Amino acid sequence: MKVRTILFDFDGTIADTLESILKITNRLSGEFGYKKTTPEDMEEMRNMNSMQIIKTSGIPIFKVPFLLQMVKLELNHEVQNLKPIPGILEALHFLNNQEYNLGIVTSNSLENVKGFLERNDMTQVFSFIYAGSTLFGKNKTIKNFLKKEGISPENVIYVGDETRDIEAAKKAKIKVIAVSWGFNSKAVLNKYNPDLAIDKPQELIEAIARLQ
Repeated sequence: MKVRTILFDFDGTIADTLESILKITNRLSGEFGYKKTTPEDMEEMRNMNSMQIIKTSGIPIFKVPFLLQMVKLELNHEVQNLKPIPGILEALHFLNNQEYNLGIVTSNSLENVKGFLERNDMTQVFSFIYAGSTLFGKNKTIKNFLKKEGISPENVIYVGDETRDIEAAKKAKIKVIAVSWGFNSKAVLNKYNPDLAIDKPQELIEAIARLQ
């Protein structure tokens, strides 16, 4: 059956949030008891999955949900400074004009995502936003969405920039395109066996066509 619904991760896939998140997490390091991240550390982290990053940082696992909530709140003050990934807006408009049903599934907050979309004239591109999922609960959010909307998994493609996006999509039994312009490197993304891995937003259209 033909794919008509495309789900997107937000941070690092649509919005260039990496620098802001790094600044915020370093600012919160003292409060949550982990070491600050240097540019060298960040390059190493791009080759790690989420659990490896948590272990390397030294943050107690029980504090992670609270840290995630604080990062969302702090990002609210950074929304006006965030920019779309170069080239992503053109790709999204093309897909929207092809009558694909585009949506966002993110662990960021609905307020942050809506604020970003409004500031960048992107509100009309997306039909829905499912926000606020936990760090490792995105697969449940995807499954709930599919069930609610009555959409078969084979009619959906997920697009994300982290290893956990690939894992979530596989658990939800949907195809996944991994993008290397966000947080994780292409090398580590490929280890998680996405259906396709791409390097530029301009490659999205061809990648989606190949997965039909």
